[in-house]
Amino acid sequence: MVTLGCSKNIYDSEVLMGQLKASNKDVAHEQEGNIVVINTCGFIDNAKEESINTILSFAEQKEQGRIDKLFVTGCLSERYKPDLEAEIPNVDAYFGTTDLPLLLKALGADYRHELLGERLTTTPKNYAYLKISEGCDRPCSFCAIPLMRGAHRSKPIEDLLDEAAGLAKNGVKELILIAQDSTYYGLDIYKERRLADLLRALAQVEGVEWIRLHYAFPSGFPEDVLDVIAQEPKVCSYIDIPLQHIADHILKSMRRGTTQEKTTALLKRFRAAVPDMAIRTSLILGYPGETEEDFELLKSWVQEMRFERLGCFQYSHEENTHAYNLKDDVPPDVKQARVNELMAIQAQISWEKNQELIGKTLRCVIDRKEGNYFVGRTEFDSPDVDNEVWVDATKHYLKVGDFTELTITAAQDFDLHAVPAN
Repeated sequence: MVTLGCSKNIYDSEVLMGQLKASNKDVAHEQEGNIVVINTCGFIDNAKEESINTILSFAEQKEQGRIDKLFVTGCLSERYKPDLEAEIPNVDAYFGTTDLPLLLKALGADYRHELLGERLTTTPKNYAYLKISEGCDRPCSFCAIPLMRGAHRSKPIEDLLDEAAGLAKNGVKELILIAQDSTYYGLDIYKERRLADLLRALAQVEGVEWIRLHYAFPSGFPEDVLDVIAQEPKVCSYIDIPLQHIADHILKSMRRGTTQEKTTALLKRFRAAVPDMAIRTSLILGYPGETEEDFELLKSWVQEMRFERLGCFQYSHEENTHAYNLKDDVPPDVKQARVNELMAIQAQISWEKNQELIGKTLRCVIDRKEGNYFVGRTEFDSPDVDNEVWVDATKHYLKVGDFTELTITAAQDFDLHAVPAN
């Protein structure tokens, strides 16, 4: 099983692997096998290119007789199946994002409904992703996700609690809640937003110590969630809320349903409700019509907001999206220069915030051992995308998967160095 793209794809691969294992298939993640399934990403140009290159690489291995069969699934396959079948015909079969039973049948396995929520996790044993919904109803102009994942579909709270309990029994201590839009959770099946109720319920699951919220949406944010974050010790003081831009005319063209004034006010309410909250956001640079003035506005706003965590990427002109009708008029080199400049600003903000942590003792989880270091995270950091805490393994022993108190001794832009507190 080869997985490309986001945490939602990791989750889907884990479900597929769990189903295959239940059918007595020997399945491994990104290791040698005679049958290869590639779970692709089709979100933006770079991701599509990586997916296509990966398919071509394994197609060549099949031609050389090094693997027997090759199957492709996921977002790229959902979106471009006819084109892929024509261009790369020696793939045995292509499947979309909702074709799991058909894919299993092709692999000689049966889809088993009783395995609801059971997966073969591929993340370190202490954390796992919990997908609370699928699809998206938002009309964002730049985004092709609804084309690939369909309309929003929430999972019932009872099913998610069963899944969380199963993960906890297997040693998972941190649940990372993911969705295309987590703040929409419950509207379709309960006729009201129920994210706060879900967080409270998950906090009761024995064995779970941290619950982390990803992919919130600024328009219509259910502010009772802030009360849960403030009051429930297991819910991390952390939120991932992609804001994409701040210039009003860009937000309007993006169809984000908000303005600079509303977004700034929302973030101030976040800070007031949960003063120690780490806010992660992502921004798009080079959207059609973005002027130098818009970029200067965005830079000054980022400096004013002082996000704990921030990532940004170049606008990708995606066919069949609303923005595809606009002229992609910001040159690629300008897009990249703006990304670099904004990330340099964020690196300075992150460095300044990290300096304030020196001498403080924080509860951290140890994710892995890398060379001569144990590598962990604070509650203010998500795996793969945020800061890490490094502890010298030649001087200190820590157990991977455990929570421990660490005292910060030094700090860089995006890394902390620490020693055990006791």
